[in-house]
Amino acid sequence: MSPPSIFTLLILINSLVSTSSASYVFNKPQIQITTTLSSFQTRIMDQWGAGGGKFAKIPKDSQHPFENRTFGAAKRSEIRGTAAFGSGYPYGVTNQTTLSGRPFPFGVWPLYWGHNHMGADEYGPQLDAVRPGGFVAQVPLRTTTEHFEVADDEVYYAIGDRESLLLLMISYVTWCHVTPAWPSRFEPTSENSTVKLENVIQYFRASSFALATSVYNNTFASISNSVESSPLPQYVQFSAFRHCIENVTINALAIANDPDKMGPLETFILVMGIGGWGICLISLSLLVTLIEKLIEVRPTIQRKIWGRYRHRAQIRRDRETEMRYERYP
Repeated sequence: MSPPSIFTLLILINSLVSTSSASYVFNKPQIQITTTLSSFQTRIMDQWGAGGGKFAKIPKDSQHPFENRTFGAAKRSEIRGTAAFGSGYPYGVTNQTTLSGRPFPFGVWPLYWGHNHMGADEYGPQLDAVRPGGFVAQVPLRTTTEHFEVADDEVYYAIGDRESLLLLMISYVTWCHVTPAWPSRFEPTSENSTVKLENVIQYFRASSFALATSVYNNTFASISNSVESSPLPQYVQFSAFRHCIENVTINALAIANDPDKMGPLETFILVMGIGGWGICLISLSLLVTLIEKLIEVRPTIQRKIWGRYRHRAQIRRDRETEMRYERYP
């Protein structure tokens, strides 16, 4: 038998990718974390991902604004913070009064509120061009009384990097019947800003993402290292709509993944890198040979199955003829 052609091998590779394990989705929403411009080595933030894995460091010689800063390794179970800015850090907090110098456990640095609140100006809009997920934005989250019992002024706002908001909006619409809306730039120091520091009801992902509502006023928000927060309005506290939004955020917000967990495509690429095309082509050639052999014997298998089916059908017909005297005495 002649060796398979390159065209045959390419079709086979495509079929392997298309029919790989259902637990791995190749178009799974992802955000890239670029920490160096000297190679394509990178980490990924996965929506619905579990997180975890090993710590990583931004290379010292990368000219990155946060070079030598630790990032990654946080798990999804650690994603939820409180209403206090600076909450939600699973590791790396040496000073509760400032966010300056902290690591990025989930892959992205925290929000900023201007006026160097808690030392967060180092994460300000001047770095939005290199922030994983893009510039900080906000998006309104509304629904209708058709799906939830909501008050007239019950509108929430999600604040975070642009890509995370776009990905989450799809999940919000799907699971919480949120009215679709596009993000707009977050400008916390503007007089016309619809969201203020005291409006935040919950931080997530090491304070890099937040949910807020203008009907909430947390009088403790501007106090560094405060563990207290003002009570939520009752209808917000017990809102099924709010709980749905929070649950989707906890489970779907993109976080740094575990690079050691590889899907079929990554495994294939790794084999390519280690063994080169030779090993891959040999393996694929053997697989193609096996498939072609199965195609050859397919008619014989089909004849045997069809013959067995006809034999059983004839037995049923003979049995029905024998039993007719019981049906018609």
